[in-house]
Amino acid sequence: MNRPSTKRGRRARFQALSTPPEQFWPDGLVHHGVRIGFLTALTLLTTLLFPPETRVRVDTYPVGSVREEPIIAEIAFDVPIDPVQVAAAENEARASVPPTFNRRTAAADTMGARLARFFARLDTSARQPDADAQVGRVLGEITRSTPSQRGLLLQADTRATLSRTADLAVRQILTRGVADNGDLDEVSTDRIVVRPEDGGPELTVPLDEVLPGREFYSMAEDLLPPGTSPEVAEILRLVLVNHMEYTLVFDPVETAADRAQTIGAVRSAGAEVMAGEAIVRANERITAQTALTLQAYQNALRDAGMLEEEAGVGLSPWIGAGLLNLALLTVFGLFVYFFRREHYTNVRWALLLATLLAVFIGLSGLIHHNEWPVELLPIAFVSLAISVLWDGRMALVLVLALAALMGIQPGLGSNYLLTTVLVGGSAAALSVRAVRRRAQTWIFIALISAAYATVLLGHSLLVGMPAGDMVTSLGWVAVNAIFSAILAMGFLPVFEWFTGVTTDQTLLEWADPNRSLLKRLSMEAPGTYAHTINVANLAEAAANAIEANGLLCRVGLYYHDVGKMLKPHYFVENQPDGRNPHDRLKPETSARIVKEHVVEGHRMAREAKVPEVVADFITEHHGTQRIGFFFEKAKEEYGEEAVDPVDFTYPGPRPRSKETAIAMLADSVESATRALKDPTAERIRGLIDSIVEGKISQHQLDDSPLTLHELALIKEQFAKVLTGVYHHRIDYPQTKHLTQSEAAEGEAASTDAAAAPNEAGDAAPADPEEASKGAAEGEGA
Repeated sequence: MNRPSTKRGRRARFQALSTPPEQFWPDGLVHHGVRIGFLTALTLLTTLLFPPETRVRVDTYPVGSVREEPIIAEIAFDVPIDPVQVAAAENEARASVPPTFNRRTAAADTMGARLARFFARLDTSARQPDADAQVGRVLGEITRSTPSQRGLLLQADTRATLSRTADLAVRQILTRGVADNGDLDEVSTDRIVVRPEDGGPELTVPLDEVLPGREFYSMAEDLLPPGTSPEVAEILRLVLVNHMEYTLVFDPVETAADRAQTIGAVRSAGAEVMAGEAIVRANERITAQTALTLQAYQNALRDAGMLEEEAGVGLSPWIGAGLLNLALLTVFGLFVYFFRREHYTNVRWALLLATLLAVFIGLSGLIHHNEWPVELLPIAFVSLAISVLWDGRMALVLVLALAALMGIQPGLGSNYLLTTVLVGGSAAALSVRAVRRRAQTWIFIALISAAYATVLLGHSLLVGMPAGDMVTSLGWVAVNAIFSAILAMGFLPVFEWFTGVTTDQTLLEWADPNRSLLKRLSMEAPGTYAHTINVANLAEAAANAIEANGLLCRVGLYYHDVGKMLKPHYFVENQPDGRNPHDRLKPETSARIVKEHVVEGHRMAREAKVPEVVADFITEHHGTQRIGFFFEKAKEEYGEEAVDPVDFTYPGPRPRSKETAIAMLADSVESATRALKDPTAERIRGLIDSIVEGKISQHQLDDSPLTLHELALIKEQFAKVLTGVYHHRIDYPQTKHLTQSEAAEGEAASTDAAAAPNEAGDAAPADPEEASKGAAEGEGA
């Protein structure tokens, strides 16, 4: 007895939770709180199914004490030898590695060029009227000049001697190999490694063959002419120091790498303890070696994140795991909130998303705890369901989030698992574009299996997996793909029922001409059925042009006029003999009959359980337009004041989606075009423009999301299709007498049809302007 009211109450609660709140308190708090509750529940489920690794507490025992209970190693670890011995061995290894120097063959040329520029500046300065000041300024760039130094440099022969000696030092000494004093002071070996600039083989050079910078300067001074004053020699040293370009430059990175490799070869483990091995046996005395082993065990546990440093229940690992899980799930939640707002607002959709996530997480936990292969993770099931229900982009983002979520779970995360989930789920999401019917489920299975097999093959070649293991894994991959695809397609009707979403697969099923309503329409109102097919073709092309749902347009228009089959002869396309029954009816009666095809058509669709998104085309394709012909006829008969416009207006509502708006335009355009006497390309374009402008001026498109740019694309597509349909045909000589006869008959027929009502119950006008005017008022067919 209470079941219907309970059902209505449940529907009302869902509706309330799916309504965007106007204020935060309390509606907004409840609205967003429910979604946050879904996220929190998923986080808790993930954390409970994949708990953090258990931490181990290791106490410190003094040497000589006795441990009453054994200590068993949870993990394998190495026991190091004496740290002092290790440090000494590492220092010795470090000191034995010769440093690496890079040879700079161009350094001599660079230094020579710099010196030449310097002495050229000195020569120029010495020839200036204020030569002393000019020379002092140039010399001041390298040292604090003295009057005696400036005086020496004012002498041309002194400058020439310094220039020749510096150039000689560069060419004769620097090219032998000169390194910085500081770099060579750090060398602890009797040799160095030299790497040529051209990438040739490295050379080992004795250290005594490498000149430090200080020796280079001394040897350069020795090149000065005998008897040269010490002050001139000092100037030469200063000039060389400030223009020095070393031909051997220390390479700290390469040297550090060589030393690290050598140090790594120093054995630091004295013994290896296996997992499950007893470190201390019961009632055994703690020795110095045992204490060292326990310390190594603590360090190994700490490095693995398994050491419990403090007493207690260890809540921090659980909190940390929960926060990480929450962060990854929140990424997907924010994606839904910002970029799929309808999914966030509709509580049924949000609940289904949370349920699918919970199913995946729960089954993943079951697989993990039973140590089943990771190839069985049901990512394809979730990805397929979401991609078919909504779109592949959303499924891809969800796959990324779940791959990352599983990748961080202790005992489960690995590069192989991450790649498997990511590639398998992505293949499932993208394969929906290749499949349009449920009967093609095996295509899903083949594509998903191929993606899994590719990852498996790459992984097996990378790690050297045995052939037997690879075959077994391929079997699990096939099982996963088969069951995921079958379950997803099997549950899809349930998902559609719960969410109210109509998928492309369902639309294709309702497009079957053997469906009862379509079958009846083709048999009882063949003219209307033909009109329906033409309008569906036109609307689908326009919808695809603006990236709307062309399939939905086609299927919706298949059913938009099913109400006409109740009284088909009252509509012009079903009047082959030209007799018009409206001639014997009052205008309001005719208008009521015309409106009935919308109201009764919607009733018939509901009784046949046609999806709501398809049934909307029945009520919205005429919107709230006026039935103009009978309205004008009533005003002529009764007077304008005696006529109620409501009696001559379609019940609506106006189109609320791009697809139903396209249906309204296509219905009017196709009907009006067939009424054109001479449908040239220019006349067709003019007719389309007139009809669209009429719909806009009557505010019939106000509730639809169509933009002006999209309307322009729609009009262009209409013109392209209709121009192709109504193109001029050649009169062949052998059939010319037939076409002329048909043309004459057609002209007469069009004249007679001017008095026959179209689907709006009005006369079908033969003039283009009348056709566009009639279509703008809702006068279709």
